Amino acid sequence: MINISTFKKRKCDQKKISMVTCYDHWTAVILNDTDIDCLLVGDSLAVVMHGFDSTVHATLEMMRLHVAAVVRGAPDKFVIADMPFLSCSKGIPHAMDAVQCLMQAGAHAVKIEGAEHQLGIIKHIIEAGVPVMGHLGLTPQSIHNLGGHKVQAKDAKAATNLIAAARQLEQAGCFGVVLECVPAKVGDCVSRSVQIPTIGIGAGLQTDGQVLVLHDLLGANLNFNPKFLRRYAEIQTLVKNSVNHFHEDVRTLNYPAAMESYS
Repeated sequence: MINISTFKKRKCDQKKISMVTCYDHWTAVILNDTDIDCLLVGDSLAVVMHGFDSTVHATLEMMRLHVAAVVRGAPDKFVIADMPFLSCSKGIPHAMDAVQCLMQAGAHAVKIEGAEHQLGIIKHIIEAGVPVMGHLGLTPQSIHNLGGHKVQAKDAKAATNLIAAARQLEQAGCFGVVLECVPAKVGDCVSRSVQIPTIGIGAGLQTDGQVLVLHDLLGANLNFNPKFLRRYAEIQTLVKNSVNHFHEDVRTLNYPAAMESYS
């Protein structure tokens, strides 16, 4: 299993870091037997697993249950858990209760969106002994304030602010930072401006690693087509065809066969 020391060493050695989301036990079991470096129990589970329209609907209890399921299924993987919506904006006691909940569920680190307004909380969490990963660029918990899912840091001023924010997170003690939906050139500039690794999603090739939602890379929803997504399978079609095949076998008395029945 990699750890937070591995992250910085990977950047120094110029070896990329791979990360995918994981939300449940059965996929965790599969991922535990892969070469993937680390798993993110993202608050995107509110959308992918529960059908909500944004990540703001992810509750702490929801996150806790999913983290625990993933950790049980992938004991050999480094697991990062998202701090859910507003859990870091109600003061240190509330934030620390949330951190305790996720870490006791089995997470090895937490991820927090934003920079300047979160720095005090981030420092406190790290001083308490819990590793923190940052998240900049498109921050889904602030989607209403951002006016939708839009590419961020498209002009020089915004790019400069993003670099400054990444440096703030580094100084606060974060062991890494996710960069979401920023121009490739900005992703490169941020990555060269900090000593902690950057994990990109829609942030170009020059970040220190890449993360994708597992369901997206597997093609679970063929109607979801962001520019940054590369599909490595089309399980929506595979599952649909498999279930239809089962349905037809049931209707035509081809299932169960004699070998699949008890005498």
